[in-house]
Amino acid sequence: MHEFRYRSGRLCCEGVSVEMLARKFGTPLYVYSQGTLTHHVEKLTAALAPVAPLICYSVKSNSNRAILRLLAGLGAGFDVVSEGELRRVIAAGGDPRKCIFAGVGKTEAEIEYALRQGLYCFNAESEPELARINRVAARLHQVAPVAVRVNPNVAAGTHAKITTGTYENKFGIAFEQVEGVYARAARLRNLRLIGIQMHIGSQLTEVQPFAQAVRKIVPLARKLAARHPLEFFSLGGGMGVVYQPALNSGRQIWWKSAPARGLLTPARYAEALVPLLKPLGLRILIEPGRFIVGNAGILATRVEYVKRTGRKNFVIVDAAMNDLIRPAFYDSYHEIVPLRRKTGARVSSDVVGPICESGDFFAKDRPLPKVREGDYLALMSAGAYGSVMASNYNSRAFAAEVLVHGNGAALVRARQPLEDLWRLEQAAPWMNRTR
Repeated sequence: MHEFRYRSGRLCCEGVSVEMLARKFGTPLYVYSQGTLTHHVEKLTAALAPVAPLICYSVKSNSNRAILRLLAGLGAGFDVVSEGELRRVIAAGGDPRKCIFAGVGKTEAEIEYALRQGLYCFNAESEPELARINRVAARLHQVAPVAVRVNPNVAAGTHAKITTGTYENKFGIAFEQVEGVYARAARLRNLRLIGIQMHIGSQLTEVQPFAQAVRKIVPLARKLAARHPLEFFSLGGGMGVVYQPALNSGRQIWWKSAPARGLLTPARYAEALVPLLKPLGLRILIEPGRFIVGNAGILATRVEYVKRTGRKNFVIVDAAMNDLIRPAFYDSYHEIVPLRRKTGARVSSDVVGPICESGDFFAKDRPLPKVREGDYLALMSAGAYGSVMASNYNSRAFAAEVLVHGNGAALVRARQPLEDLWRLEQAAPWMNRTR
Protein backbone atom coordinates (compact mmCIF):
# COMPACT_ATOMS: atom_id res chain seq x y z
CA MET A 1 0.00 0.00 0.00
CA HIS A 2 1.13 3.54 -0.69
CA GLU A 3 -0.36 6.99 -1.08
CA PHE A 4 0.94 8.04 -4.51
CA ARG A 5 -1.89 8.50 -7.01
CA TYR A 6 -2.70 10.36 -10.18
CA ARG A 7 -5.37 12.97 -9.55
CA SER A 8 -6.63 14.90 -12.56
CA GLY A 9 -3.62 13.66 -14.48
CA ARG A 10 -1.01 14.76 -11.92
CA LEU A 11 0.91 12.51 -9.55
CA CYS A 12 0.06 13.31 -5.94
CA CYS A 13 1.49 12.22 -2.62
CA GLU A 14 -1.63 11.93 -0.47
CA GLY A 15 -3.37 15.24 -1.23
CA VAL A 16 -0.37 17.17 -2.54
CA SER A 17 0.87 17.54 -6.13
CA VAL A 18 4.42 16.23 -6.44
CA GLU A 19 5.09 18.64 -9.29
CA MET A 20 4.12 21.55 -7.03
CA LEU A 21 6.65 20.28 -4.47
CA ALA A 22 9.32 19.88 -7.16
CA ARG A 23 8.82 23.44 -8.37
CA LYS A 24 8.78 24.84 -4.83
CA PHE A 25 11.75 22.95 -3.37
CA GLY A 26 13.69 22.05 -6.52
CA THR A 27 14.97 18.69 -7.72
CA PRO A 28 16.29 16.13 -7.05
CA LEU A 29 13.73 15.88 -4.25
CA TYR A 30 12.74 13.03 -1.95
CA VAL A 31 9.04 13.01 -1.05
CA TYR A 32 7.68 10.83 1.76
CA SER A 33 4.10 9.91 2.68
CA GLN A 34 3.33 9.95 6.41
CA GLY A 35 0.12 8.03 5.82
CA THR A 36 1.99 5.18 4.14
CA LEU A 37 4.55 4.98 6.96
CA THR A 38 1.82 4.89 9.59
CA HIS A 39 -0.21 2.30 7.72
CA HIS A 40 2.72 -0.09 7.42
CA VAL A 41 3.51 0.08 11.14
CA GLU A 42 -0.14 -0.48 11.99
CA LYS A 43 -0.46 -3.46 9.63
CA LEU A 44 2.60 -5.17 11.11
CA THR A 45 1.48 -4.50 14.68
CA ALA A 46 -2.01 -5.84 14.04
CA ALA A 47 -0.82 -8.97 12.22
CA LEU A 48 1.62 -9.90 14.99
CA ALA A 49 -0.65 -8.88 17.87
CA PRO A 50 -0.83 -12.46 19.29
CA VAL A 51 2.88 -12.22 20.20
CA ALA A 52 2.81 -8.50 21.20
CA PRO A 53 5.84 -7.53 19.10
CA LEU A 54 8.27 -4.71 19.68
CA ILE A 55 8.90 -3.21 16.25
CA CYS A 56 12.49 -1.94 16.17
CA TYR A 57 12.67 0.14 13.01
CA SER A 58 15.93 -0.32 11.10
CA VAL A 59 17.40 3.18 11.12
CA LYS A 60 19.86 2.40 8.33
CA SER A 61 17.00 2.16 5.83
CA ASN A 62 16.09 5.84 6.25
CA SER A 63 17.39 7.95 9.12
CA ASN A 64 15.62 11.26 8.51
CA ARG A 65 14.80 12.73 11.94
CA ALA A 66 11.20 13.51 11.00
CA ILE A 67 10.60 9.86 10.10
CA LEU A 68 12.27 8.70 13.31
CA ARG A 69 10.13 11.10 15.33
CA LEU A 70 6.97 9.86 13.63
CA LEU A 71 7.84 6.23 14.35
CA ALA A 72 8.79 6.98 17.95
CA GLY A 73 5.36 8.55 18.36
CA LEU A 74 3.80 5.32 17.09
CA GLY A 75 5.59 3.43 19.88
CA ALA A 76 8.36 1.91 17.78
CA GLY A 77 11.79 0.98 19.02
CA PHE A 78 14.88 1.22 16.85
CA ASP A 79 17.59 -1.02 15.43
CA VAL A 80 20.82 1.01 15.23
CA VAL A 81 24.24 0.09 13.87
CA SER A 82 26.38 3.05 14.93
CA GLU A 83 26.70 5.72 17.60
CA GLY A 84 25.55 8.23 14.99
CA GLU A 85 22.29 6.36 14.44
CA LEU A 86 21.68 6.10 18.19
CA ARG A 87 22.32 9.82 18.58
CA ARG A 88 19.89 10.50 15.72
CA VAL A 89 17.20 8.43 17.43
CA ILE A 90 17.65 10.26 20.73
CA ALA A 91 17.68 13.64 18.96
CA ALA A 92 14.39 12.68 17.30
CA GLY A 93 12.76 11.80 20.63
CA GLY A 94 13.24 8.02 20.47
CA ASP A 95 13.67 6.01 23.65
CA PRO A 96 17.11 4.36 23.96
CA ARG A 97 15.48 1.78 26.24
CA LYS A 98 13.74 0.52 23.09
CA CYS A 99 16.95 0.44 21.02
CA ILE A 100 19.02 -2.55 20.02
CA PHE A 101 22.58 -2.05 18.76
CA ALA A 102 23.64 -4.37 15.92
CA GLY A 103 26.68 -4.58 13.64
CA VAL A 104 29.93 -6.55 13.50
CA GLY A 105 32.37 -3.74 14.31
CA LYS A 106 31.21 -1.84 17.41
CA THR A 107 34.00 0.31 18.81
CA GLU A 108 34.72 0.76 22.52
CA ALA A 109 33.56 4.37 22.28
CA GLU A 110 30.24 3.29 20.71
CA ILE A 111 29.71 0.60 23.36
CA GLU A 112 30.41 3.08 26.14
CA TYR A 113 28.05 5.69 24.71
CA ALA A 114 25.24 3.14 24.28
CA LEU A 115 25.66 1.85 27.84
CA ARG A 116 25.54 5.37 29.24
CA GLN A 117 22.28 5.96 27.34
CA GLY A 118 20.68 2.83 28.81
CA LEU A 119 19.94 1.01 25.57
CA TYR A 120 17.82 -2.13 25.65
CA CYS A 121 20.36 -4.59 24.24
CA PHE A 122 23.48 -5.20 22.17
CA ASN A 123 23.18 -7.81 19.43
CA ALA A 124 26.68 -9.30 19.63
CA GLU A 125 28.17 -10.95 16.56
CA SER A 126 31.38 -12.56 17.86
CA GLU A 127 33.07 -13.73 21.03
CA PRO A 128 35.72 -10.97 20.83
CA GLU A 129 32.83 -8.49 20.78
CA LEU A 130 31.27 -10.09 23.88
CA ALA A 131 34.62 -9.78 25.63
CA ARG A 132 34.88 -6.13 24.62
CA ILE A 133 31.36 -5.29 25.82
CA ASN A 134 32.13 -7.03 29.12
CA ARG A 135 35.35 -5.05 29.50
CA VAL A 136 33.71 -1.68 28.79
CA ALA A 137 30.79 -2.45 31.09
CA ALA A 138 33.20 -3.39 33.90
CA ARG A 139 35.02 -0.09 33.51
CA LEU A 140 31.69 1.72 33.84
CA HIS A 141 30.56 -0.48 36.76
CA GLN A 142 27.58 -1.66 34.72
CA VAL A 143 26.14 -4.96 33.56
CA ALA A 144 25.55 -4.88 29.79
CA PRO A 145 22.41 -6.48 28.29
CA VAL A 146 23.37 -8.67 25.34
CA ALA A 147 21.91 -11.09 22.83
CA VAL A 148 23.88 -13.23 20.40
CA ARG A 149 23.15 -13.07 16.71
CA VAL A 150 22.78 -16.61 15.45
CA ASN A 151 23.70 -17.36 11.86
CA PRO A 152 21.26 -20.16 10.95
CA ASN A 153 22.97 -20.92 7.61
CA VAL A 154 19.71 -20.38 5.71
CA ALA A 155 19.92 -19.06 2.15
CA ALA A 156 17.42 -16.24 1.76
CA GLY A 157 17.34 -16.28 -2.04
CA THR A 158 18.00 -12.55 -2.27
CA HIS A 159 20.76 -10.44 -3.89
CA ALA A 160 24.27 -11.61 -2.98
CA LYS A 161 25.15 -8.20 -1.51
CA ILE A 162 22.24 -8.23 0.96
CA THR A 163 22.13 -11.85 2.09
CA THR A 164 23.38 -12.22 5.68
CA GLY A 165 22.32 -15.63 7.00
CA THR A 166 24.81 -18.13 5.58
CA TYR A 167 28.30 -19.13 6.64
CA GLU A 168 29.68 -17.23 3.64
CA ASN A 169 28.66 -13.95 5.30
CA LYS A 170 30.46 -11.92 7.97
CA PHE A 171 27.46 -11.73 10.28
CA GLY A 172 26.58 -13.64 13.42
CA ILE A 173 27.83 -16.81 15.09
CA ALA A 174 27.46 -20.22 13.48
CA PHE A 175 24.43 -22.14 14.70
CA GLU A 176 26.50 -25.10 15.91
CA GLN A 177 28.68 -22.85 18.10
CA VAL A 178 25.96 -20.87 19.83
CA GLU A 179 25.36 -23.02 22.92
CA GLY A 180 29.06 -22.92 23.78
CA VAL A 181 29.20 -19.17 23.22
CA TYR A 182 26.28 -18.60 25.61
CA ALA A 183 27.86 -20.87 28.22
CA ARG A 184 31.15 -18.95 28.08
CA ALA A 185 29.42 -15.54 27.96
CA ALA A 186 27.40 -16.46 31.07
CA ARG A 187 30.67 -16.58 33.00
CA LEU A 188 31.50 -12.95 32.14
CA ARG A 189 30.43 -10.97 35.20
CA ASN A 190 29.48 -7.76 33.41
CA LEU A 191 27.19 -9.33 30.81
CA ARG A 192 23.52 -10.21 31.16
CA LEU A 193 22.23 -12.56 28.47
CA ILE A 194 18.69 -11.40 27.71
CA GLY A 195 17.96 -12.52 24.15
CA ILE A 196 18.73 -14.34 20.95
CA GLN A 197 18.64 -12.79 17.49
CA MET A 198 18.78 -13.74 13.83
CA HIS A 199 18.73 -11.86 10.53
CA ILE A 200 18.99 -13.77 7.27
CA GLY A 201 18.97 -11.02 4.66
CA SER A 202 17.25 -8.03 3.15
CA GLN A 203 14.48 -7.67 0.55
CA LEU A 204 12.89 -11.08 1.14
CA THR A 205 9.55 -11.35 -0.65
CA GLU A 206 8.57 -14.86 0.43
CA VAL A 207 7.86 -16.18 3.91
CA GLN A 208 9.50 -19.59 3.47
CA PRO A 209 13.09 -18.53 4.37
CA PHE A 210 11.82 -16.87 7.56
CA ALA A 211 9.84 -19.97 8.51
CA GLN A 212 12.81 -22.23 7.80
CA ALA A 213 15.12 -20.15 9.99
CA VAL A 214 12.60 -19.80 12.83
CA ARG A 215 11.92 -23.55 12.86
CA LYS A 216 15.65 -24.11 13.18
CA ILE A 217 16.24 -21.56 15.95
CA VAL A 218 13.14 -22.04 18.15
CA PRO A 219 14.38 -25.33 19.70
CA LEU A 220 17.74 -23.69 20.35
CA ALA A 221 16.04 -20.65 21.89
CA ARG A 222 13.95 -22.89 24.12
CA LYS A 223 17.06 -24.75 25.30
CA LEU A 224 18.97 -21.52 25.97
CA ALA A 225 16.03 -19.93 27.79
CA ALA A 226 16.01 -22.89 30.19
CA ARG A 227 19.65 -22.13 31.10
CA HIS A 228 19.81 -18.33 30.89
CA PRO A 229 17.34 -15.54 31.78
CA LEU A 230 16.37 -14.74 28.19
CA GLU A 231 13.65 -12.16 27.60
CA PHE A 232 13.30 -12.01 23.83
CA PHE A 233 13.77 -13.61 20.45
CA SER A 234 14.42 -11.16 17.61
CA LEU A 235 13.58 -12.28 14.10
CA GLY A 236 15.63 -9.49 12.55
CA GLY A 237 14.40 -7.62 9.53
CA GLY A 238 14.34 -8.39 5.84
CA MET A 239 10.68 -8.04 4.83
CA GLY A 240 10.78 -6.81 1.27
CA VAL A 241 8.62 -4.68 -0.99
CA VAL A 242 7.56 -5.21 -4.58
CA TYR A 243 9.49 -2.83 -6.81
CA GLN A 244 8.37 -4.18 -10.20
CA PRO A 245 4.92 -2.87 -11.09
CA ALA A 246 2.03 -4.16 -13.06
CA LEU A 247 0.50 -1.87 -15.68
CA ASN A 248 -0.65 1.46 -14.27
CA SER A 249 -4.37 1.24 -13.77
CA GLY A 250 -6.88 3.99 -13.12
CA ARG A 251 -5.88 6.77 -10.77
CA GLN A 252 -3.63 4.59 -8.61
CA ILE A 253 -0.15 3.43 -9.55
CA TRP A 254 -0.73 -0.22 -8.73
CA TRP A 255 2.07 -2.56 -7.71
CA LYS A 256 1.50 -6.22 -8.46
CA SER A 257 -0.65 -7.67 -5.75
CA ALA A 258 1.47 -9.60 -3.28
CA PRO A 259 -1.40 -11.94 -2.31
CA ALA A 260 -2.02 -12.80 -5.95
CA ARG A 261 1.63 -13.71 -6.45
CA GLY A 262 2.01 -15.55 -3.15
CA LEU A 263 4.48 -12.95 -1.90
CA LEU A 264 5.14 -11.70 1.58
CA THR A 265 2.55 -9.63 3.43
CA PRO A 266 2.16 -8.95 7.18
CA ALA A 267 -0.75 -11.39 7.25
CA ARG A 268 1.22 -14.19 5.57
CA TYR A 269 4.28 -13.45 7.70
CA ALA A 270 2.19 -13.74 10.87
CA GLU A 271 0.26 -16.77 9.66
CA ALA A 272 3.48 -18.71 9.16
CA LEU A 273 5.44 -17.52 12.19
CA VAL A 274 3.03 -16.82 15.07
CA PRO A 275 2.22 -20.53 15.65
CA LEU A 276 5.97 -21.21 15.92
CA LEU A 277 6.68 -18.24 18.19
CA LYS A 278 3.77 -18.08 20.62
CA PRO A 279 4.59 -21.33 22.52
CA LEU A 280 8.13 -20.06 23.09
CA GLY A 281 6.95 -17.60 25.72
CA LEU A 282 9.58 -14.98 24.86
CA ARG A 283 9.07 -11.37 23.83
CA ILE A 284 9.22 -11.11 20.05
CA LEU A 285 11.19 -8.35 18.34
CA ILE A 286 11.27 -7.57 14.63
CA GLU A 287 13.59 -5.12 12.87
CA PRO A 288 11.86 -3.97 9.67
CA GLY A 289 13.11 -1.04 7.64
CA ARG A 290 12.41 -1.35 3.93
CA PHE A 291 8.90 -2.72 4.50
CA ILE A 292 7.94 0.39 6.49
CA VAL A 293 9.58 3.11 4.41
CA GLY A 294 10.40 1.65 0.98
CA ASN A 295 7.14 2.39 -0.83
CA ALA A 296 6.53 5.48 1.32
CA GLY A 297 9.02 7.57 -0.63
CA ILE A 298 9.83 8.67 -4.16
CA LEU A 299 12.63 10.63 -5.79
CA ALA A 300 11.41 13.44 -8.06
CA THR A 301 13.76 14.55 -10.83
CA ARG A 302 13.75 16.94 -13.79
CA VAL A 303 14.58 16.02 -17.39
CA GLU A 304 17.55 18.12 -18.47
CA TYR A 305 18.13 16.71 -21.95
CA VAL A 306 16.84 14.05 -24.31
CA LYS A 307 19.75 12.72 -26.33
CA ARG A 308 19.27 10.40 -29.29
CA THR A 309 22.12 8.37 -30.73
CA GLY A 310 22.08 5.84 -33.51
CA ARG A 311 21.02 3.11 -31.09
CA LYS A 312 19.81 4.74 -27.90
CA ASN A 313 17.35 7.27 -26.54
CA PHE A 314 18.91 8.79 -23.41
CA VAL A 315 16.76 10.68 -20.93
CA ILE A 316 19.27 12.71 -18.91
CA VAL A 317 17.87 13.82 -15.54
CA ASP A 318 19.21 15.97 -12.72
CA ALA A 319 19.19 13.13 -10.18
CA ALA A 320 22.17 10.80 -10.19
CA MET A 321 23.71 7.74 -8.60
CA ASN A 322 24.93 9.89 -5.71
CA ASP A 323 21.25 10.55 -4.86
CA LEU A 324 19.96 6.99 -5.39
CA ILE A 325 22.65 4.37 -5.80
CA ARG A 326 20.53 1.21 -5.79
CA PRO A 327 20.31 0.75 -9.60
CA ALA A 328 24.06 1.26 -10.04
CA PHE A 329 25.02 -0.78 -6.97
CA TYR A 330 22.49 -3.64 -7.02
CA ASP A 331 21.07 -3.42 -10.58
CA SER A 332 17.82 -2.66 -8.76
CA TYR A 333 14.56 -1.84 -10.49
CA HIS A 334 12.63 1.34 -9.72
CA GLU A 335 9.48 2.16 -11.63
CA ILE A 336 9.74 5.54 -13.37
CA VAL A 337 6.62 7.57 -14.08
CA PRO A 338 5.97 11.13 -15.28
CA LEU A 339 4.53 13.60 -12.78
CA ARG A 340 1.97 14.48 -15.45
CA ARG A 341 0.24 11.46 -16.91
CA LYS A 342 1.14 10.91 -20.56
CA THR A 343 -0.59 8.87 -23.20
CA GLY A 344 0.61 7.63 -26.54
CA ALA A 345 3.41 5.38 -27.70
CA ARG A 346 6.30 4.53 -25.40
CA VAL A 347 9.94 4.93 -26.31
CA SER A 348 12.65 2.52 -25.22
CA SER A 349 14.93 4.74 -23.14
CA ASP A 350 17.93 4.79 -20.83
CA VAL A 351 17.31 7.11 -17.89
CA VAL A 352 20.69 8.40 -16.78
CA GLY A 353 22.19 11.01 -14.48
CA PRO A 354 24.88 13.66 -15.03
CA ILE A 355 27.70 11.93 -13.10
CA CYS A 356 30.76 11.00 -15.14
CA GLU A 357 30.33 7.24 -14.76
CA SER A 358 28.75 4.80 -17.20
CA GLY A 359 27.16 3.18 -14.15
CA ASP A 360 25.15 6.33 -13.42
CA PHE A 361 21.77 5.09 -14.61
CA PHE A 362 18.27 4.46 -13.26
CA ALA A 363 16.89 2.36 -16.10
CA LYS A 364 18.10 0.79 -19.33
CA ASP A 365 16.00 0.07 -22.41
CA ARG A 366 12.87 0.95 -20.41
CA PRO A 367 9.65 1.64 -22.36
CA LEU A 368 8.70 5.14 -21.18
CA PRO A 369 6.30 7.83 -22.33
CA LYS A 370 7.89 10.35 -24.63
CA VAL A 371 9.38 13.15 -22.51
CA ARG A 372 11.18 16.39 -23.20
CA GLU A 373 13.42 18.89 -21.44
CA GLY A 374 11.72 20.37 -18.39
CA ASP A 375 9.40 17.44 -17.72
CA TYR A 376 9.44 15.87 -14.27
CA LEU A 377 9.71 12.17 -13.45
CA ALA A 378 9.32 10.15 -10.26
CA LEU A 379 11.46 7.18 -9.28
CA MET A 380 9.07 5.13 -7.21
CA SER A 381 9.78 3.03 -4.10
CA ALA A 382 12.79 5.17 -3.19
CA GLY A 383 12.04 5.60 0.52
CA ALA A 384 14.49 2.95 1.72
CA TYR A 385 18.23 2.96 1.03
CA GLY A 386 17.83 6.11 -1.02
CA SER A 387 18.79 9.39 0.67
CA VAL A 388 20.51 7.47 3.45
CA MET A 389 23.06 6.03 0.98
CA ALA A 390 23.65 9.33 -0.81
CA SER A 391 27.12 10.76 -1.32
CA ASN A 392 28.75 13.98 -2.48
CA TYR A 393 30.47 12.33 -5.45
CA ASN A 394 31.23 14.83 -8.23
CA SER A 395 30.79 17.52 -5.51
CA ARG A 396 27.04 17.21 -5.72
CA ALA A 397 24.89 18.38 -2.80
CA PHE A 398 22.53 16.12 -0.88
CA ALA A 399 18.94 16.37 -2.12
CA ALA A 400 16.17 18.04 -0.14
CA GLU A 401 13.50 15.91 1.56
CA VAL A 402 9.81 16.63 2.13
CA LEU A 403 7.23 14.87 4.31
CA VAL A 404 3.57 14.99 3.28
CA HIS A 405 0.64 14.58 5.66
CA GLY A 406 -2.79 14.84 4.06
CA ASN A 407 -2.92 18.18 2.26
CA GLY A 408 0.15 19.57 3.99
CA ALA A 409 3.86 19.28 3.25
CA ALA A 410 6.96 20.21 5.24
CA LEU A 411 10.62 20.43 4.33
CA VAL A 412 12.30 17.91 6.64
CA ARG A 413 15.78 18.24 5.19
CA ALA A 414 16.97 21.34 3.40
CA ARG A 415 19.06 20.97 0.27
CA GLN A 416 22.72 20.98 1.25
CA PRO A 417 24.46 24.28 0.46
CA LEU A 418 27.37 23.71 -1.90
CA GLU A 419 29.69 25.58 0.45
CA ASP A 420 29.17 22.80 3.02
CA LEU A 421 31.01 20.40 0.73
CA TRP A 422 34.36 21.96 1.62
CA ARG A 423 33.52 23.67 4.93
CA LEU A 424 35.59 21.19 6.99
CA GLU A 425 38.54 21.23 4.58
CA GLN A 426 41.56 23.48 4.82
CA ALA A 427 44.92 23.98 3.17
CA ALA A 428 47.95 22.38 4.78
CA PRO A 429 49.87 24.91 6.92
CA TRP A 430 52.92 24.96 4.64
CA MET A 431 50.80 26.04 1.68
CA ASN A 432 50.23 29.43 3.27
CA ARG A 433 53.89 30.20 3.94
CA THR A 434 55.50 33.00 2.03
CA ARG A 435 59.06 32.70 0.76
